[in-house]
Amino acid sequence: MTDQVENIKFDVVVLGAGPGGYVAAIRAAQLGKSVAIIEREYWGGVCLNVGCIPAKVLLRNAEVAQLVSRHASAFGLVEGLTADFAAAHKRSREVSVGRTKGVHYLMKKNGIREFQGTGAFESSKTISVTDASGAAVASIEFDNAIIATGSVIRSLPGVELGGRVTGYVELILAEEMPKSLVVIGAGPIGIEFACVAASFGSQVTVVEYQDRILPMEDEEVSADLAKSLKKLGIKLVTSARVESAADDGSTAVVRYSLGDASESIEAEHVLVAVGFAPRLDGYGLENTGVEVTDRGAIAIDEQMCTTVDGIYAIGDVTGKLALAHVAEAQGVLAAEAIVEGSNRSLGDYRNMPRAVYSTPQVASFGLTEAQARVELGDVIVSKFPFVASGKAHALGETAGFIKLVADAANRTLVGGHMVGPDVSELLPELTLAAQQRVTIDDLIHNVHAHPTLNESLQEAFHGLAGHMINL
Repeated sequence: MTDQVENIKFDVVVLGAGPGGYVAAIRAAQLGKSVAIIEREYWGGVCLNVGCIPAKVLLRNAEVAQLVSRHASAFGLVEGLTADFAAAHKRSREVSVGRTKGVHYLMKKNGIREFQGTGAFESSKTISVTDASGAAVASIEFDNAIIATGSVIRSLPGVELGGRVTGYVELILAEEMPKSLVVIGAGPIGIEFACVAASFGSQVTVVEYQDRILPMEDEEVSADLAKSLKKLGIKLVTSARVESAADDGSTAVVRYSLGDASESIEAEHVLVAVGFAPRLDGYGLENTGVEVTDRGAIAIDEQMCTTVDGIYAIGDVTGKLALAHVAEAQGVLAAEAIVEGSNRSLGDYRNMPRAVYSTPQVASFGLTEAQARVELGDVIVSKFPFVASGKAHALGETAGFIKLVADAANRTLVGGHMVGPDVSELLPELTLAAQQRVTIDDLIHNVHAHPTLNESLQEAFHGLAGHMINL
């Protein structure tokens, strides 16, 4: 190291400034600790730069395009309007840049020292920072460290990433939507991009290995969403094993098998969306003694501490649940465990809220009906369709339903599964009720405003009690 290398000590150093990392840094600073945060590329993480936020901007533009195309006459609009993807892309980048600036503001506001570069552990109490050229910038001594390095996309054997075959980053940064798109993987990211592309006129095919889309969701939700996606013109191919995908120079070709039959499809672009793997390489973890699980994730306890005292891990790198809000919750918990010795736990990660911003949206938490019947035996299930909701009719969006699952023994919620307009906004009431073990008999007395989409929750609560009102 040269004399220009800064040698400095902090109470807490956070490696990675994604949703989990920057939130952890803020909470630690709020609790009175000196905090440094290291980030080499995306301040605000993938989420703010090339993930959640710009994707939701594109999805909102897509929703407006679909609304106008399907209901122009009903809303008194001129028919034949066309959607401009270039404008949608421009807005997505503007929103992303604005939110990223907000992260820097929050770091400054909370007195957190930013280091731009790559952090690598030299030991369990020191970490070095190098800039983009590899030159040493700082050597940081710390009392506690929080690893929040995120994840990398997974691929499949035979799938050659490059050219017209990419992950989500290349597609979300593209200024033009491909005229044809094959999506490998029918999880949340694959389905969301399929909705965006189809709404802007792309011919979209989704290829999924499992026998249904969104295979982690309740079966009825998957089936209902599949109907809506087909109405958007999206072709769904399930129970398909992808054998290869490659750019042949003029087009991209995906080959897959359906049972004993071999099929192939050509497209202008192929999106590989088969999941994520914890990002571990290049951070000097081997110098710390931190244990990595057989699944390639950093092992943590319920307070986010690794197998090395003073080193914590949060977010995708833990392999728990790759969602921004989960990383944020872990970040707050880690900071409070470091400073206050909190023994609070996030509990069963299946109870975390989950959302897919498709058209229409999907939102869920807890056990599916099938899981609940296996694990609990005696359950109560209630289902209320949005076609019976006055607000849904006012919106012109009546597809979907709310489905609630309760434990018959103690009459508390164990799962909620929704598909319909803006259903992600309905999750907090359900997750809080489940967390606090509020009974069905109390839930039915919580008054909801009329007309709203959330009053459909009240109908479903009444259904669990055996006396649904408006159906």
